[in-house]
Amino acid sequence: MNKLKIGLVGCGNISDVYIQNSKKWSVMEIVACADKIMERAKEKSKQYNIAKACSVKEIMEDPDISVILNLTNPQSHAEICLAALKAGKNAYTEKPLAIDLDDGKEMIDLAKSKNLYIGSAPDTFLGGRLQTARKLIDDGSIGEPIAASAFCAFHGHEVWHPDPDFFYKEGAGPMFDMGVYYMTALISLLGPVNRVLGNAKKYFDERTITSQPNYGKKISVEIDTHITGVMEFKNNVTVTVVMSFDVWDPTLPRIEIYGKEGTLYMNDDDPYGGPNIFGGKLSIRKGKDSDWLEFPSQVPRREQLSPLENVPLKYGYNENSRGVGLADMIYAIQSGRKSRASGEMAYHVLEAMFSFLESSKEGKYYEMKSTCERPMPLKMGLPEFVLDQ
Repeated sequence: MNKLKIGLVGCGNISDVYIQNSKKWSVMEIVACADKIMERAKEKSKQYNIAKACSVKEIMEDPDISVILNLTNPQSHAEICLAALKAGKNAYTEKPLAIDLDDGKEMIDLAKSKNLYIGSAPDTFLGGRLQTARKLIDDGSIGEPIAASAFCAFHGHEVWHPDPDFFYKEGAGPMFDMGVYYMTALISLLGPVNRVLGNAKKYFDERTITSQPNYGKKISVEIDTHITGVMEFKNNVTVTVVMSFDVWDPTLPRIEIYGKEGTLYMNDDDPYGGPNIFGGKLSIRKGKDSDWLEFPSQVPRREQLSPLENVPLKYGYNENSRGVGLADMIYAIQSGRKSRASGEMAYHVLEAMFSFLESSKEGKYYEMKSTCERPMPLKMGLPEFVLDQ
């Protein structure tokens, strides 16, 4: 396959892993980088031997560049992607697709009208754990899925992040910062969402930074930081959701999928582990091994439960593989197939996240207006950094 040339816009911290991983793929090459701080672009160009550091305008006007990799802040995602599409270039952006539904819809419609691809992170659903979970579900290992839970709760980023103000402004918060991984994972496993009932609260008006270099600085909280609700999927699966920056040390599971014949567990000891990482622990318990088969008995009997069966991951991309979604889009561009980390799914994820806030505001179910196809699973048996034969 031809190696497509990529222009990178946004040379912040996340760009390092994208640049490093891009060199592992034979289908792409980052040939230019741009940033609002030109010195930062020059540093990345020198560090990674990228051909040129230049302005965003120069990247958009370069006829040899066919894909824009957008690693700017979320507030700039729509602006950069729309500029790329208008310049006749395919676009792939960091998560989320946009911070406004109208902007997201404009991006999807423009890409379609110009016969261009648009894709978006997160692509962690292409990692070994979630792809193995997808295969187990598709193979009927837990029977027909009927319900799930998705929990990500801790007490915010101000205890460790050097500049945590952003997490409490529009476009962030627990749903847009972390929930985007959970929504993407659930949709990749279960398909599109039908409707959402949500409740959103803000329990702290102000946060105090305890990390360096801004120790002691006060942060004004401008968005809801404790979001709960229920998602009803088109296949009738019901998912219970909690996304919070307001609680201390919960013991909630990350993601569990409940089928008629068993349960899949995606739980890590790491408090920040979950569908935001590519690998991780995957376990299963079949209904036939349940302690309840001996009921009535003394309950609870946890010491007598059969241990969970740890499932070996059957796919690669178990380290930090950011960019596999970009590589998949490049394969799709060259073969004409649909991409997996598609703009359509990213927009459906975006609407699902907004739906919790809208439902809470209106006090009723939010009926989803968008939909998407469940992305194709990865092929088994292919070596890493090869997606199509």
